[in-house]
Amino acid sequence: MTAAQLAAAPVPPHIPAHLVFDFDIYADPRIGEDVQGTYAAALEDAPGIFWTRLNGGHWIVKSFDAISQIVLDPEHFSVREMQIPRVQNPPFMIPLSLDPPKNLPYRRAMMPMFGPAAIKALEPRIREWAAEFVEAVADKGACDFQADVSKVFPVSVFMELMGMDLARLQDFRHLAEDFFSAQNDEAELGRLSALILGELKGLIAEKRAVPDGKLMSHFITVDVDGRTMSDDEILAMSFVLFLGGMDTVTNVTGFAFQQLAQMPEVQARLAADPSLIPAFADEAVRLYGVVNTPRLVVQDQQIGEARFRDGEMVLNVLCLGSRDPAKFEQPNIFDLDRKKTAHLTFSSGPHLCVGHVLGRAELRILTEEWVKRVPAFRAVPGEKHGFRIGTVMALESLPVEWDIAD
Repeated sequence: MTAAQLAAAPVPPHIPAHLVFDFDIYADPRIGEDVQGTYAAALEDAPGIFWTRLNGGHWIVKSFDAISQIVLDPEHFSVREMQIPRVQNPPFMIPLSLDPPKNLPYRRAMMPMFGPAAIKALEPRIREWAAEFVEAVADKGACDFQADVSKVFPVSVFMELMGMDLARLQDFRHLAEDFFSAQNDEAELGRLSALILGELKGLIAEKRAVPDGKLMSHFITVDVDGRTMSDDEILAMSFVLFLGGMDTVTNVTGFAFQQLAQMPEVQARLAADPSLIPAFADEAVRLYGVVNTPRLVVQDQQIGEARFRDGEMVLNVLCLGSRDPAKFEQPNIFDLDRKKTAHLTFSSGPHLCVGHVLGRAELRILTEEWVKRVPAFRAVPGEKHGFRIGTVMALESLPVEWDIAD
């Protein structure tokens, strides 16, 4: 977008002045490397639902109850457009861009590969991958956790699950990172979407010729309401999985370990009692959500004082819903002993993240393998941690170090 387009847009007349709070979801200067924590601080004084004039003007929702209401109300808040500002030809992803009930047959087609039983069966292989990447750095005494572990471990698991060529890992990672960095650049978004779709078309053709029982082969043959899917449907389904598999778990893991690096007492507890690691993973997932999920208003609706009008965009900041002080005691504090409770990191309802079981398992297993080999570590003093904000937030770098026994 041009500077003029990014400038503050006029406030629509139906929005009262006290609900206006300017915030740039792509480049707000108040956001730092503790992305979710500084997000919470920057918006602490903003209403639970407010209007920002930036990026074309749109709603931002941060309260747990309001987000829950919106994501469970496709009659008024649709997923068919998810770009802020709105673009002429938004990417179409199955089931992400379909409101219920249209998304349900596709979710049913995906679930056999992502349900608890399937992920439980995958755990030995996930653990092999985790051990391989941790062992590669454990004797070095230092690494960039993002580059050396978090950007390769979950991506390798996903690529193997899909039946993709692991030699192309860095190519595909860069494509996904560039896509999320271009969310407010319509032309670049279109170019990158075309590149990703081109790669996926090639994979479909390859698996039609030589089926391998992996996820793409499953999509080619799976029954969807008594028929198989067209190539266009498979592409639209694979597109969202590609982006999620390449980027989302990587970033939740990075933010979780950025926090863990600052907590030697928690590291010591996890090393002494690995049965606490599932609780660590649960609390990390609550605190360090990375997806902010947009909706398009398709019918006028009112929630509290906020009057939503047809055609307006809404951004649900899921990580803030999971830090809502009305729902969580000391919501911004990492508490290993916090009682497990519902949160919004993976959204809710008909668009609950399909890969949430896999994501939790990957974070838990990686932590188990890490603390076996690196029971105590710290962030390298003075080193900057690069990050990205927007609809999907990322930690780009995390230099860490640890002592090696002589």
